[in-house]
Amino acid sequence: MTRFLFLIPLLLSIAWVVYLRMNGWSLRQGLRGFIYIAIVSGFIALMYSLLWWLTNQR
Repeated sequence: MTRFLFLIPLLLSIAWVVYLRMNGWSLRQGLRGFIYIAIVSGFIALMYSLLWWLTNQR
């Protein structure tokens, strides 16, 4: 399951590009959305890493 975690930011970014294009906005105008996606994805990765580290302690 964890090997597919890279799909989260990829799918969110693709969805954001589709949303921007459907509403006639440029990628530059949607830059803040990409920043939010990176922050949320980084937080998710950090939490999974923390949980993995905590469960592997002996």
